This record gives sequence, structure tokens and C-alpha cells, in this order.
Amino acid sequence: MSNTSPLKIVVVGHVDHGKSTLVGRVLHETGALPEGKVEYLKEVCDKRGMPFEWAFVMDALQAERDQGITIDTSQLRFHTGNRPVLIIDAPGHKEFLKNMITGAASAEAALLVIDADEGVQEQSRRHGYLLHLLGLTQIAVAVNKMDLVEWSESRFHEVEAEIRAYLGGIGVIPTHVVPVSARGGDNIATASTKSPWYQGPSVIGALDGFSAAASVTDLGLRLPVQDVYKFDHRRIIAGRIESGRIKVGDRLVFSPSGKSARIASIEGWAGSDISVVTAHAGQSVGVTLDEPIFVERGQVAHLAEGAPALAHEIRARVFWLGRDPLALGDRLKLKLATAEYHVEVAAIERVIDVEDLGSHQGAQVGRNAVAEVVLRSRGAMAFDSFGDNARLGRFVLVHGYDIVGGGIIAQALDNRNIFQVDHQVTTESRARANGHKGGVLWLTGLSGAGKSTIAMELEKRLFQKGWQINVLDGDNVRHGLCSDLGFSHEDRTENIRRVGEAAHLFARAGMLVITAFISPYRADRDRVRSIDPQAFHEIHIATDLEECERRDPKGLYRKARKGEIADFTGISAPYEAPENPELALNTDGKSVEETVSELVAYVEAEFGRNAVESRSA
Repeated sequence: MSNTSPLKIVVVGHVDHGKSTLVGRVLHETGALPEGKVEYLKEVCDKRGMPFEWAFVMDALQAERDQGITIDTSQLRFHTGNRPVLIIDAPGHKEFLKNMITGAASAEAALLVIDADEGVQEQSRRHGYLLHLLGLTQIAVAVNKMDLVEWSESRFHEVEAEIRAYLGGIGVIPTHVVPVSARGGDNIATASTKSPWYQGPSVIGALDGFSAAASVTDLGLRLPVQDVYKFDHRRIIAGRIESGRIKVGDRLVFSPSGKSARIASIEGWAGSDISVVTAHAGQSVGVTLDEPIFVERGQVAHLAEGAPALAHEIRARVFWLGRDPLALGDRLKLKLATAEYHVEVAAIERVIDVEDLGSHQGAQVGRNAVAEVVLRSRGAMAFDSFGDNARLGRFVLVHGYDIVGGGIIAQALDNRNIFQVDHQVTTESRARANGHKGGVLWLTGLSGAGKSTIAMELEKRLFQKGWQINVLDGDNVRHGLCSDLGFSHEDRTENIRRVGEAAHLFARAGMLVITAFISPYRADRDRVRSIDPQAFHEIHIATDLEECERRDPKGLYRKARKGEIADFTGISAPYEAPENPELALNTDGKSVEETVSELVAYVEAEFGRNAVESRSA
């Protein structure tokens, strides 16, 4: 049974090594040319007083016929008799190598053309290296113009040995090396009598030997979350299935958070009475879960088996398009599927000049160059290597609002051997020893609401009662743990992430941690809650803006009103108040003692000895 999806093959080679001639001859031998096409081109050549060349079959531009150089990347279809093929004829002349990259990036396999007389040239080696950069491992070699060396078996084996040695050095083993004469059609579709010493396949046979890429439906499930919508009682997680398939009842794991739940339903379009129980790659879907876990845009849903890689550092091959060079230490936004990660260039390992594919080490990557780099993210990234699953293996780099590059992921560089260690002292044992449960009291509210004042007074009272207690205050952590962060939306999010992780570590150790942070974004607070929902208690210090501005203990509101402080919460940046906090405290008209007493009563009820005993029971 023949394959139905075309195999995508890129054809590359040194200028004048006969690449376009070979492609033209392949199309002719497989009957892919329109009737009368060859006769028309011969007539055109006669009118111009030039000999007919099979390469002209590929030449789509007038300038190509005039100059004899293939300029654009052409895509043509033919059938070998066993399978359909989409062949990409990419330019070989160094001025047009950037165009070749566009063609090669979508290919599943490659055919490298080498002149038997000239042998392996520097550009041939560079083409081979570029194909390696793009992740192609299926490469066949056509040693063309064998007629110029009188079909010398020894010469063919010299060229074969040279190209096999080079490709082997970069980790590529050619599937076949075929001696051909594209002009005469020898060994293109059938075995030639001129090479009785060659027992391998023809070019068409070599193409038939390539393996087609696995169907995206057969790959592991990858469902990047586009958004989460709330309709009536349902929370619908929406996204496009990039690979794999899902069905109702599947347990989804969301990376990088690691939270999991089963699919309760796959939602159909509004007004549709059709019950949907399965979906597959290419479909945009909405699913509901059987548990109310925290899920947000950018996370990747997958099954427990066949999970994506998780790492803070990746080695990647980047195509740089920015006006300014990419430099060591640059900070960029990496967009991968629906996720956005803030990354730093940790290393530039090799720079390849796209004009001629020459490579060197360097601290910068110029415009239109390719580089192998290491990118480091603040948070864990969920991805696949490009070779495993291209859908989660390619990314875009953004600086400000401009796209400045794109790339493919070669491999993860960390987190492969990191495992969570279970404590031998349980949380219940700690609670019984301390006389109270550990947990996180997350005080949130506007600047001037009284968070820090209340937190410090609460700490003092509980400490006097013998509690294991500690305060993490917004101003204090910015002197140490988060001293490298500013006040942009991204930095605020990272600030809260770090504090949330630290707070939950203390809570697992049996301490009650009080945090006093504006933490203006609801999603950031929800993310901290998701670390351990049972331990997290959101306390809204619900002092209104007018009262906070009247108090203004640090003079910050006055400066913000004058425009001296950018992105100031409540004035020039938003504050998203909690929708369902565990406790809301309005401090208007109350003394600090009254407010703290109300909070102490809540803490003793929720975390005190009675709570410990009821939990033990």
C-alpha cells in the first residue's frame, strides 16, 4: 500500500554541481512534467541561442534563465511509483543560502549533490553542516557528472569516502551514495549499464528508502493551554492539540506545574448537541476536568507517559534577525507554543555565517547569522527537542515588541537527574510537636493598607504564644532574595513565584509563614496557592485606595501622582482584588490591635491545637 502523505525532501549542493539538472531529470523520469513542457523549454533555448539544460525545468524566474543561477526555493511534487514526494530545490549559491534555510527547515530528509570531478568542496561541507543544524538525519548523496570522469569506479569511491568521513564527523550517516549522470539520466530512475560495479539503488530508489515523519497524531499528546474560560459552573481549558489525541477519562498532566486531573468532558461548539468523546492533533478543543486544579495559559497538557522535557537551560540553534547583534547576557522573551519564558543568553557556543556557512566562536551573533547557544530561563520550561516533536521544539525570540529570531531546541541541559526527596518527618508529626499546623498566611492589599504592620504585630503575638512563626515582607525580600528584580509585570510575577516557593518550604517544615506583599495579580496568587492549596490562606487587607493614599506612610502615592514612580499599583498599574479570600479585613476605623485580634482568632481556629487534634482524629 502506498503512502498518502508526501515525503518532504530538500535538495542542496554546491553551485554548478548539477543540482537543478538532477531535479529536472527526476521530474522528467517520473512523468511529473506537464505535457509539452520539455519541448517548450527547448524552443525557448533555441530562440536564445543556448543549449537546453534540464535545470531550466526548475527555473521559475526570468533572471534565473539569464544568469543560470537558481534564486528562489521551488517546491514540486512527483510520485516515485511507491510514494508521493514533495521536493524542495534550494539555492546553492552563497548569496541565496538564507533562502535555502527556509526550504530546508520544513524538510524530513535531504539529497546532497556533489560533482564527481570537483569532489567535495567547502560549500558542500557547509551544506552538510547546515542540514545537521536543522536536525535532519536522513541524507542521501548523489555523486553527479560521473560522465566527466568516464564513470571511474575508483574516483567514485574517493568522493564517497570523503563525504562519508565528513558527514560521520558531525553525526550523520548517509543512507546511500549514488553515482549518477543527471544530464544523461543514468541511475536516476533505473540502474545504468555504465556502472556495473555499483549495486545500490537509483536516486528514486534512495528516496523511496527514506522514512516518513511520524504522523503528529501518533506522537505524544501535546495540548498547549490557550486560555481558561469560566462558563456557569464549568472551567473550560481551551487550546489546540499540536500532537497526539485525547479522550474523555484521560488523566492529563500539566507541565511545568505537574498538576493532574482527568478529562470530565470535551466541549462541543455552542448550540451543538453532538457529544464529543475524542479529539486529535490539529483540532482546537475545550476540556473540563474532574478536579479544580490551577491551570493557566502556557502550560502544556500531556499524558503521564511520554511527557515533554522540563529544564531551566536548553541548547538551541538560533537564526538571528535582530538589528543589533545577539550578545552574551542578553535577556529576551522566548515564545514556545502559547508559553512565554524570560531567558538569558548563557553561552554562545558557535556562530555560523549564513552567507557562506563559515563557523567560529564568538561573543556576538550578527544579523542573519545562525548560532548554537545556551538559553537559561528563570522558571522551568516544558518542551521537546526538535527531533522528537517539532511542534514543541521550535520557538520565536522577542525583544520588546519585535521578533528578533527563531530557533529549534537541540536538547535540555539540566534537571535530568533532580528528584524530589521525601522527608522522614511528616507534617502531622511537626504539627503535633509544635502545637499548630504549618501554613501560609498570604496578606495582600494596596500599598499603605497596613499589611506589614499587621504582619509584624501578628508575628509578635503568636511568638509570645510559642508558635513557630516567620514573616516574609515585600520590602525585606527585595534586599536579598529578589534584589535582581524590578517592578515590571514580569518581574512582579517572578517576585511572587520565588516568595511563594520559599513560603511553602517553611510551611512544610511546620512553620506558619506570614507574607506581606501587594501581589497585585490574581493569577500570581492562584499560582502560589496551587503549590499546596490546603496550606494556603489568602487574607485580603481590604483598605480602600482613598484611605491608603491618605495614609501614604512612605510618600509613594504622592510621587506616583507626580509621575515620579512608574507602574505604581493602584495609580498607574492595576490591583486585582481577591474574589474569594479565606478572610477579608477592613482596617478603616479600626486600630491595629483590633485588626490583629480578629486575625489571631482566625489563625488559632484554622491552625491551632484544636485544628491539629481534629486533623489527627
